[in-house]
Amino acid sequence: MSGLQTSPALALAVLVFVAQAVGPTAARATDSTAAFKARFLQLCDLARAEVPQTDRKDPHFIDSYAVRALCVAYDLTGREFYLDVCKGWSDRMVAFQAQMNPRGAYYMNYGRKPGEDKGGWYVADSSSIAMGILATAVRCQGEQRQRYLDSVKSFAALVMKNYVGPGGGIRNGLWPKFDGEWWCSSGIFGSLAFLLHQETGEAKYLKVGMGTAKWLNQLDLTQAQPYPLADMGPTMLMYVLEAYSAGLPRVLTDDGTRSGALAQLDWTLAWIAAQQRQPPLKRRWLCDRGWGMKFGGLPFHQYVAARHLSTGRRLTTEADAEMRKLEKVLFAGEPKFTQLAAFQLISYAERCRPGAIYQSSRDVSRPPGLRSPKDWRS
Repeated sequence: MSGLQTSPALALAVLVFVAQAVGPTAARATDSTAAFKARFLQLCDLARAEVPQTDRKDPHFIDSYAVRALCVAYDLTGREFYLDVCKGWSDRMVAFQAQMNPRGAYYMNYGRKPGEDKGGWYVADSSSIAMGILATAVRCQGEQRQRYLDSVKSFAALVMKNYVGPGGGIRNGLWPKFDGEWWCSSGIFGSLAFLLHQETGEAKYLKVGMGTAKWLNQLDLTQAQPYPLADMGPTMLMYVLEAYSAGLPRVLTDDGTRSGALAQLDWTLAWIAAQQRQPPLKRRWLCDRGWGMKFGGLPFHQYVAARHLSTGRRLTTEADAEMRKLEKVLFAGEPKFTQLAAFQLISYAERCRPGAIYQSSRDVSRPPGLRSPKDWRS
């Protein structure tokens, strides 16, 4: 760490002063961003204390969301200690991977352990781990970046060789419950495939990513399936939308996927907005426990969609309102690093630095994505 460090409180005060000087509309937008940034960095500091703990019981995929957010905190502040946590976590994941059977798999902190040849192992959770490592890789240089990238490519090779279904969806690895293409593994690995294409330029990843989007376009989310919407609620939509959010620039410019993707986005974003109109602790899925903790990750998808759709202003307003509601739960009393906090961290990250969650090593400081000059629905 080098240079003078500014406290979140002082940064908030300065940004609010600037906002007040540039007019009421800009002031409200800048004030909101400043307030969210202060909360974001507060949670990041909790995460950087928790993630390095090797005796944590939570599955590694939960920490992967915090790792991706800590990468954005590094982008925002330049503070190396945020990236150091990500490197340390990624090093542990790569070390576990070297001992895993099948080759290329990640250890999930449950199920099949390093060195074992029996037990469950799942593509969905492992894809989240891979995205945490990839986010770390794009912020590193030289051999370190390549080592992390090689790890992610090894995992992707395992999945693409064995678990891509005939319809383009992704099977969930060694999962005894169901052996078919599944919404969760399709959504998360689809996201990883789009990001690997962005990082490497290799067409094979784009092909798989687009395949998952086409498969998800055909999926009726309300119908019976392993872990249906009626049970999973916000969890299903957070994961299904991962493939869309990562792939929107490609999906919305492809004639074969655009209309289906827009239909799914319309439906899912409306479902999310309807849920968000309820108080967080009075919803069917309570936000502080179980599947309801994924409510923290839904504003992320609203913010991403807002950069691509003509309804962007409304989506941002809805997401901002939800973030403030969830803050009342997260910051009631002494804040703790919970699953709700881990998932909301990526929502904060997208709000404070649009596009950074999905940046590549070749485009570290890309600006927020803009809608096409032509309305997508025209």
